[in-house]
Amino acid sequence: MPGPFVIDVISDVICPWCFLGKRRLDAALAEFEDLEILVRWRPFMLDPTIPADGLDRQDYLLSKFGPERLKTLHDPIIEAARDLAVPYNFDAITRTPNTLDAHRLIRWSHTADRQNQVAEQLFTAYWNEGRDIGQHAELARIAGEAGLNPAQIAELLASDQDVESTRTEIAHATQIGVTGVPTFILAQRFALQGAQTPEVIADAIQRTIDADSNE
Repeated sequence: MPGPFVIDVISDVICPWCFLGKRRLDAALAEFEDLEILVRWRPFMLDPTIPADGLDRQDYLLSKFGPERLKTLHDPIIEAARDLAVPYNFDAITRTPNTLDAHRLIRWSHTADRQNQVAEQLFTAYWNEGRDIGQHAELARIAGEAGLNPAQIAELLASDQDVESTRTEIAHATQIGVTGVPTFILAQRFALQGAQTPEVIADAIQRTIDADSNE
């Protein structure tokens, strides 16, 4: 197979299933240690109407789901994540941020080959530590924790750099039929939607490799 096997992951960092999906993808990739794999993170916004400074988390969830559903809202994801011990800490989260700037950070991290590290750091910062990943200062700190230059990232965030490019890429996800995240696009030919188990992801990767080999 010429070049790396490419997996495009379309996700939003405020999607709890996307955090689980990343951990499950990591587990699946452990089965392919001899295969050169390139994981590229692509943007999606679950709710682009969230204002730039975000919303109070409790108020947002209440308005979206209502008080009765809110009581058990997180139960399915907690159960699904049990095997991999994904460190959700829902009580720590006080804000629901707009994620456009977080996606810009992920975009920039590609040039330094740090996308996986930045994605993991963003998921952990939000879902475990309750940090407001819509704030520029917080994003710059997260960038530094993931091995990037925080001062450079702060300068980029203060500009309009790649705002329109990121929005265009988000719109493209919808145009190609992505309706839910995470969505894994394997070798730019097969799509796997949802936080599938490591076994399902690994099987889909192997089937894609086999299909490429038979052509």
